[in-house]
Amino acid sequence: MRTSTKITAAVGGAALTVATAGAAYAYWTTSGSGTGSATSGTSTAVTVAQVGSVTGLVPGGPAGAVNFSITNPASFNQYITGVVVAITGVTSSGTIDAAHPACTASDYTLVQPTATYGDLTPGLHSYSPSGSTLALLNTAANQDNCKNNTVSLSITAS
Repeated sequence: MRTSTKITAAVGGAALTVATAGAAYAYWTTSGSGTGSATSGTSTAVTVAQVGSVTGLVPGGPAGAVNFSITNPASFNQYITGVVVAITGVTSSGTIDAAHPACTASDYTLVQPTATYGDLTPGLHSYSPSGSTLALLNTAANQDNCKNNTVSLSITAS
């Protein structure tokens, strides 16, 4: 009997180990599917502003710097491919007559800004110096009608 009790105990212990091991590794397999969505944002217009002013232009004199800043109001980076400065008008403060040709945008030379493209982080970015300049040309004509004029500029970032 002694032998059979040891065998019974050994067989019972082995069976319990197998049952416990089987329970530890038992699992169900399943599968499923679902749907979801995501939306993308959109760009936000930047603000461009001239920094300082160009004053004292005289025929053939030194060019004045056209500096500006760009503010990215978004909370994310936005890419600017370039900035273009244009003369949009010349407002004459004097009388234009036949002896004095009208002062026009063609009396000025405008150099475009350099290195104004890139990834703009949120906030203010100053382009001073911007590389852009404005000068009053020295023509063969009387340029009295270019005295005391206001040259309107547009500065466009895209």
